[in-house]
Amino acid sequence: MDVSSTIAEAKKALRARVRREIAALTPQQRLESDRALFDRFLSLPQVQAADTLFLFWGIPGREPETERLVRELTRQGKRVGLPRMLPGHQMEVRQFDPRIPMKQAAFGIWEPSEEAPLLEKKDIALALVPAVSYDRRGYRLGFGGGYYDRWLEDFSGRTAGLCRGVLLQEQVPIEGHDARVEVVLTEQEAIWIQT
Repeated sequence: MDVSSTIAEAKKALRARVRREIAALTPQQRLESDRALFDRFLSLPQVQAADTLFLFWGIPGREPETERLVRELTRQGKRVGLPRMLPGHQMEVRQFDPRIPMKQAAFGIWEPSEEAPLLEKKDIALALVPAVSYDRRGYRLGFGGGYYDRWLEDFSGRTAGLCRGVLLQEQVPIEGHDARVEVVLTEQEAIWIQT
């Protein structure tokens, strides 16, 4: 077995373990965690200064339920982009507009429709990158599709990740293409990554 397949197997095993840990959280624990994570995110000076942000619409029971965060930032007058998946494991960023209906795509993910305005990557000040889990080095265990690693390759803005403290790892398995974020936010702390 080569190194790449060994790392892929380690990622698969960690994803399964973390998903079991997520499933063990009660709805109340997830709600309290989300509130603390969102408060920490909203208090970041980089978020407060940003005009345009790229977030994700969290899947209930699997990810922080960021719908509240998306709506709050939009209410504040910020442009908030959400991912829209494209063929070939690519994605684009479309602006959230509460007047334009979202549509459910693969894996139960809600995304903007093609009617929502397209946002240019160069205009995005900060991206909130989803993950199954993060580690203290800023590396993420993604969902396995590589969408965000590819998108982040030429992104020059700031990056952040939300991670429930009970899911934070000391180290996630990584490969050369794996991107990391500048700050990992848990309910208890902001872990700034030295690059």
